[in-house]
Amino acid sequence: MAKKEFKAESKRLLEMMINSIYSQKEIFLRELISNASDAIDKIYYKALTDDSLRFDKDSYFIKIDADKENRTLKISDTGIGMTKEELENNLGTIAKSGSLAFKNENESKDGHDIIGQFGVGFYSAFMVADELTVISKALGSDEAYKWESKGADGYSIEPCEKDSVGTEITLKIKENTEDEQYDEYLDEYRLKAIIKKYSDFIRYPIKMEVTSSKLKEGSESEYEEFKEEQTINSMVPIWRKNKSELTPEDYDNFYQEKRYGFDKPLKHIHIKVDGTVRYNAILFIPENIPFDYYSKEFEKGLELYSNGVLIMEKCSDLLPDYFSFVKGMVDSEDLSLNISREILQQDKQLKFIAKNIKSKIKRELESLLKDDREKYEKFYNSFGRQLKFGVYNDFGQDKDVLQDLIMFYSSKEKKLVTLDEYVSRMPEDQKYIYYATGDSIDRIDKLPQTELVSEKGYEILYFTDDVDEFAIKMLMKYKEKEFKSVSSGDLGIEEESEKQTESEEKESKELFDYMKEVLADKVKNVRASKRLKSHPVCLTAEGEVSIEMEKVLNAMPNNQQVKADKVLEINVNHEVFASLKAAFEQDKDKVKLFTNLLYNQALLIEGLPINDPVEFTNDICKVMV
Repeated sequence: MAKKEFKAESKRLLEMMINSIYSQKEIFLRELISNASDAIDKIYYKALTDDSLRFDKDSYFIKIDADKENRTLKISDTGIGMTKEELENNLGTIAKSGSLAFKNENESKDGHDIIGQFGVGFYSAFMVADELTVISKALGSDEAYKWESKGADGYSIEPCEKDSVGTEITLKIKENTEDEQYDEYLDEYRLKAIIKKYSDFIRYPIKMEVTSSKLKEGSESEYEEFKEEQTINSMVPIWRKNKSELTPEDYDNFYQEKRYGFDKPLKHIHIKVDGTVRYNAILFIPENIPFDYYSKEFEKGLELYSNGVLIMEKCSDLLPDYFSFVKGMVDSEDLSLNISREILQQDKQLKFIAKNIKSKIKRELESLLKDDREKYEKFYNSFGRQLKFGVYNDFGQDKDVLQDLIMFYSSKEKKLVTLDEYVSRMPEDQKYIYYATGDSIDRIDKLPQTELVSEKGYEILYFTDDVDEFAIKMLMKYKEKEFKSVSSGDLGIEEESEKQTESEEKESKELFDYMKEVLADKVKNVRASKRLKSHPVCLTAEGEVSIEMEKVLNAMPNNQQVKADKVLEINVNHEVFASLKAAFEQDKDKVKLFTNLLYNQALLIEGLPINDPVEFTNDICKVMV
């Protein structure tokens, strides 16, 4: 039989597809198994309208045979088969899909959905094979035909013998190279792993000869190997079962089987949607944070299936970054199997599914917060930082989605509270939501800046994560209440003592100006404090960059040398201030000494490094002498 050439467009598509569409060569087996499943589905469709055709599901299967010696891999099915014309049309023209044509013709019939729609999956076999041979006998035909090709050069079709209806595809596996070990596609353990990974939920049995071992007859310790045919795939995916059939243990087992984590999930979410876009999903909120969660190595995303066939292990487009901790899978009948990552990003159905999943996760977290506070706080201790990052990220575009899910430690409650809980118990005279920043709860408890707000009886939120203040700056307000740092210039608290402070500041203007001169560019100003009660000194900041934000930004790899506009505040009611005033009148050198000591003391309180530790210790010694 003379060789026929592929059309020019098909030749170019074949070369492009082998080299670029599929990122992993193992995908070829998924494609061929899916085609085999389609072929059986087509008989099922015909049986719906043809009374002479009986569909007995137990008679239909897919068989995998590996021959290491001859370097061949055969995929057989008991499906509908192909006539000579169908071999010509479906395999002679790349991207002309018989499955798609069949689906269009049978659009109104009930039954299984056809997986393959682009018609390029068959040719993925050329990624691992030098030669493909297809032997097929169509349902209702007495003749069988053989299609052969060695790639882009062309193909041939000729009559052959085949006893039963169906199709056999034989791949002549390539020889190993320095870069690729093609032997793996002849290894039974590797083939089993690929089938389990991509085709575990194909609805027909995928059978293969598997090596097993048993005790030798008459022996108590000696084993012998033997071959037996096994069904490799499980066939019935958990997500297609009714929720009423499933127990929490079923979901936990699925979580473990899919290796989503070594922990137990805190919560599972089972979604079934039969609207404009049909899909099933099982999502999990993990109990523990993955060890690599905040590393470059961590990949977010859900497993994406089309009719039970894995398309992508990590489809990142299905989850927003702030919900990247969610594990699980999505299976949709409306997504095409032979699809690349680039096409997925433009897929309207995928965007619709992603939007629904985001809303569902949010509702489930809100429900967990309301109904099982202990479990929610456990989740929040692991992943709260990511939610707060979501508030800050992308210029706060998702802050409304997340603002009711974030929590902070409360100075009054001594536990995590939501913003709603904080605002609901604010006194009528309180203007702002107050917060304090620091490395730990214990350190914030001791901050001098909290004294006035605490004395007033107002609750303070403690920010201990480096992202906290950035998130709040982006949020700006909650239920019309603005956020205010206890270290900000104006606390919005009117006090009788303020008049005394302002009077003292006027009287001591020369002293404060001199102290500012001593500190030079280290501070923007020195002034009398309206917030300090028992502590002698503290640092506050003016402008958008706080002292804590300065610490965070300067700890980043690309050290930006960001500086907050610091203000040194002095407690005019403290004994230290009396010593300062006395020294200013009698000994300016001592004022320099006291000023530097107070500034360095304020730095230590804030957890900031002292510029010159040796000078600082010498200054302490001078005071002690």
